[in-house]
Amino acid sequence: MAFRKFLPLFDRVLVERFTAETVTKGGIMLPRKSQSKVLHATVVAVGPGSVHQKRNVLPVSVKVGEKVLLPEYGGTKVTLEDKDYFLFRDGDILRKYVE
Repeated sequence: MAFRKFLPLFDRVLVERFTAETVTKGGIMLPRKSQSKVLHATVVAVGPGSVHQKRNVLPVSVKVGEKVLLPEYGGTKVTLEDKDYFLFRDGDILRKYVE
């Protein structure tokens, strides 16, 4: 688990995107070019939060293990042990899914 050694700073969130659908519900195989970009992800690690002017720390609004919705563009790709993860700011995350 390399991401356990990778701790994001400030209000950064490390996420792992879900895999893209390769087969439709009807069983048709989709080529890679026609697969849509996956915007859903699972939070893997979070930073401690952002520091304000008065040295108060605002905690990150998501927790490890939560499912989130990401913006279509943005984030920084990070490869750990041949697996792709993405770093986003806490404010860039659009929503979290509550179960």
